[in-house]
Amino acid sequence: MSRSKMLAIGGVALLHLVLLWGLKNGLDYNAAVEVFEDLKTFDIKEEPKVEEEAPPPPEQKDMPPPPTVDVPPPPVSVAPPPVLPAAPPAPIMAPPPPPPVAIEPPKAMQAQAARARGNPASWVTTEDYPPSALREEREGVTGIAWDVTTDGKVANCRVTQSSGSADLDDAACKFVTRRGRYNPALDQNGNPIQSSDKRRVRWQIPKD
Repeated sequence: MSRSKMLAIGGVALLHLVLLWGLKNGLDYNAAVEVFEDLKTFDIKEEPKVEEEAPPPPEQKDMPPPPTVDVPPPPVSVAPPPVLPAAPPAPIMAPPPPPPVAIEPPKAMQAQAARARGNPASWVTTEDYPPSALREEREGVTGIAWDVTTDGKVANCRVTQSSGSADLDDAACKFVTRRGRYNPALDQNGNPIQSSDKRRVRWQIPKD
């Protein structure tokens, strides 16, 4: 209850007491009215409320910033690489067996040598002189060798010693192969077998 209300209630109670007292003591009506009017004109002023000022906020002092703490990064878990199963060892291959050695059939034993038919010196003569070598007056000795077949012919003629002129060497083999004939060689059973022969052809320009 505020103070102004308490004063108003006190004034009303006092007025009642005065009226009761006046009635009791024979106060006349005018005196009561005057007292009543005096009391009625009593003005009660309420005291203005004084608003309490809020206390000023506390001064904020400049506080230093909190120290920075270097927080290490969380550890990174690196999973180990998967362990691959070891490859099985390569099978050891046995070296292939060596090829079988071809066994040549035994050669027939020559019981009789081949015999030339006619005169071997006539197989190559000065009349067979290559014209170019004759014009250039080239001379020399050609060594040749050849095979005698089972039918007595000359085959596989080859130069074993060159005369220094290819045309002379070729002429020697050509005419021996064309003109040479043999009675073939025979084995122990009298069968013809292959044999070989050789000679040297001298190339010399005839003198007049």
